[in-house]
Amino acid sequence: MHLSKRLKALANMVTDGNRLADIGTDHGYIPIYLCQTGKIPSALAMDIGKGPLQQAQTHIAEHGLSEQIKTRLSDGMAALQFGEADTILIAGMGGGLVMKILSEGAEKLTGKEELILQPQSEIALVREFLRVRNFQILNEDMILEDGKYYPMMKVSQQKAAEQTKILPQEVADAFGPVLLQKRHPVLKEWLERELRTTNSVIEQLSAQPDHERIRNRMQQVNCKKTLILEALKNYGTESVQSDD
Repeated sequence: MHLSKRLKALANMVTDGNRLADIGTDHGYIPIYLCQTGKIPSALAMDIGKGPLQQAQTHIAEHGLSEQIKTRLSDGMAALQFGEADTILIAGMGGGLVMKILSEGAEKLTGKEELILQPQSEIALVREFLRVRNFQILNEDMILEDGKYYPMMKVSQQKAAEQTKILPQEVADAFGPVLLQKRHPVLKEWLERELRTTNSVIEQLSAQPDHERIRNRMQQVNCKKTLILEALKNYGTESVQSDD
């Protein structure tokens, strides 16, 4: 089973030997890959849509993995039994939906599972959501594929080693505490791109007639720029080009 760069990075985050529940499995590619390579013994491929689930069943059967990978129609984690999985994967959906699935499925968790999350939006809100519920971010990665950036994280409610607080909480939530700690090169590339875009927006707003709406927008953009510059300081002064 050949995986895209994004799916391969997600698969690499799964701990060897764990039982996987793939929420929103779509084609079932990650469970197939992980069972095929022997990294995990079994998996549940779950989806709210009958069509995607039927596609997953077909792919699983084609790879001779119907005994190892079971499919289940499920709205989020609704059909998951307590303690049934060691790793829960929720990827490729909006941040709001990720938080909804975690909130509604909280009673399904023993507190020992690892969650591998790849929200497509509202990533800062997802990190804040996890933090206030005592989840620890164990690892993060960020992938650039086909011109799109994909941050992803592994989290758990189990006590993790204390992470060095190198930046303000707002910056860590916005860009990822582990990505920043690693000085992840893809994050740096994304931050520099965002800084260029933000500077361009500021330049355009500065040329507009003075108006309360413009002032409010300028304040928002300058706040975003401040966070980006704070994050880029982590990479060294040579990375910080504010274009003031």
